[in-house]
Amino acid sequence: MEEMDHAGRPGENIPTDTQPLALDDERRVKVLSPGMLVFKRFVRNRLALTGAIIILFMFVFSFLGGWLSPYHESEVFKDYAPMNKLYAAVTENEEFRYVLAEGATFDSTAKSKMILAITRGEITFESGGNVYGLEQEGENFYRVTSASVVASGKGIKNQFKLQPIEGFAPPADFTQRFEEAVRAGQKSFVTADGQAFLLRTSKVEAKVLMQADLALASKLIFSGEYSDDFAFRLAAERAMQAGTDAVFTADGQSFGLTFSERGVATFTDAQGATVGQASHFVMKASQVGTVFPDGFAEAVQDAIARGDTRFTLADETGADRLYLLERNAKEYIVRTELDTYQIKIYSTPTVDHPLGTDGNGMDVVTRLMYGGRVSLLIGFVVVFLETLIGVVLGGIAGYFGKWLDNLLMRIVDIINCLPSLPLYVILGAIMDAEKVEPSLRIFVLMGAMGLLGWPTIARVVRGQILSLREQEFMTATEATGLSVKRRIFRHLVPNVIPQLIVIATMTLGGVILTEATLSFLGLGVKYPLASWGTIINAVSSIYVMTNYWFVWIPAGFLILLTVLGFNFIGDGLRDAFDPKMKR
Repeated sequence: MEEMDHAGRPGENIPTDTQPLALDDERRVKVLSPGMLVFKRFVRNRLALTGAIIILFMFVFSFLGGWLSPYHESEVFKDYAPMNKLYAAVTENEEFRYVLAEGATFDSTAKSKMILAITRGEITFESGGNVYGLEQEGENFYRVTSASVVASGKGIKNQFKLQPIEGFAPPADFTQRFEEAVRAGQKSFVTADGQAFLLRTSKVEAKVLMQADLALASKLIFSGEYSDDFAFRLAAERAMQAGTDAVFTADGQSFGLTFSERGVATFTDAQGATVGQASHFVMKASQVGTVFPDGFAEAVQDAIARGDTRFTLADETGADRLYLLERNAKEYIVRTELDTYQIKIYSTPTVDHPLGTDGNGMDVVTRLMYGGRVSLLIGFVVVFLETLIGVVLGGIAGYFGKWLDNLLMRIVDIINCLPSLPLYVILGAIMDAEKVEPSLRIFVLMGAMGLLGWPTIARVVRGQILSLREQEFMTATEATGLSVKRRIFRHLVPNVIPQLIVIATMTLGGVILTEATLSFLGLGVKYPLASWGTIINAVSSIYVMTNYWFVWIPAGFLILLTVLGFNFIGDGLRDAFDPKMKR
């Protein structure tokens, strides 16, 4: 019989006692280990490789990027920026304002009795056992005096014999002026030296009261350093009664009075410096310490009279400042742009903040980095918990079978029947009520998702082990006397690992989506911690969604890429572990 050479061609007889021929290097058959074979198949899959690159980028972006970022996760950025703010409230005054003489008191009850006396046209009134005099100095301007009895007497038919009180020295013409006032039916008289007295008489008694300045009641609003000075206010309002520019004296100082077209009075000292203003409007600054610029009251009243909604006035630096005027019920609101130290809410992308800031003034890129940590961490921890519980219970059910298998599978059925979303809502409400810390909420959320997600893995492991336990290698493990624990977890479970890896990678994307959905609904991670779901949840209105796309679109894009990457990896591993794939 003709011998065949090692190449399969007919040739010369080959001696049987020769040594075995060595194979040439190029003709050797390379044998790969199962792991390397799976890896080789995986890297040949372009989609799987793309998914691996995406997930690698997400880990670098979230963990390394957050470490390299110059900002902290919850760092709030602030800056000075012009802001249209409330500057002043202007109201036309309709009530009396009071200025008291030095050392005088005038309580609210006495003020009410004064208003009643003005309504009745009386020149005296009583309150708390005290007698007060009321003298009208001008329109809506009254001088209130304290009246004390200095002399009294009894008589009939307007014939009274006065007796001065102890310590009072009446002027020389005091009695004459008293008798003249009684005969004329007057309620007051003035002696030759200028002292004013009030007269109160009845059919059988007369009382003479001496007046002392107590308070001024006026509906004008004064501003400036002399606004609470009794002597200045009295002299100023007396000078204003004529309604023309004038010069008046108070406490030995000379002051000038000028009127604007709208009736605003401006007071100047001897050097011409403005020391105050008076008008019928109450102007209350919105911030303590605000000093209105010169001419502000006049400009406001001019704008109100003309019906304007804005006016311009030079500020302390000489630059024109725009003021907005709006009416609110019985008052006017003045607004203007002020440099305000405020949070940089929804600032547009810049070099310092490539994706701008969110509604809390935090850097969006930094929040995305730290949010990726939370989302990826939750995904991997939940999948680990699901795999651990599913492998243990599924392995036990598949190996032992019978009543234990039935018991565990009924537990799986019960858990599958539980409505997960309502349970998450209840759990979130409980944690809100108990004010659970945001960091602790993450662990509670991971535990809940892990406990509700393991039945799928348990069923897969059980099904695989039911078929594997009948094979020859398991008979060998029983013959060698290996323990049940070793048979399950050293010989059966490792044969299920390829399927577990595929399921885990496919589940990771679903877990991240679930976490994002729960955070979007306010049931997951809480502020100030970030996750991609909470970042999207912060966009709570159509206005923000349409005008500040840079806040929520990047988070949604990262969720999309991550889920897509895990799905690509899962598909690639499924194909790589498939024994029917070509080598």
